[in-house]
Amino acid sequence: MLQFPNIPNIDPSWTPWILLTLVWVLPWKGVALWKAARKKSAPWFVALLVINTMGVLEILYVFIFSEWKKFLKKPKSSAQARK
Repeated sequence: MLQFPNIPNIDPSWTPWILLTLVWVLPWKGVALWKAARKKSAPWFVALLVINTMGVLEILYVFIFSEWKKFLKKPKSSAQARK
């Protein structure tokens, strides 16, 4: 087994938890980074790339912050929509 002198050995019982965490976090991070890049939002892209919150910030960005402008816009009345 390859040993690195400054890295502590990880207990093998943690392997499933680490893999489960990766399977959970990577898709959320990928979707959030993709949405931030498509919206050309550099601050959000950098924050999502650097800050690790186990998917919480990514989920909030995907469902709330990336859609924030939709909620702030006034819905058009039916009379304006017909024009």
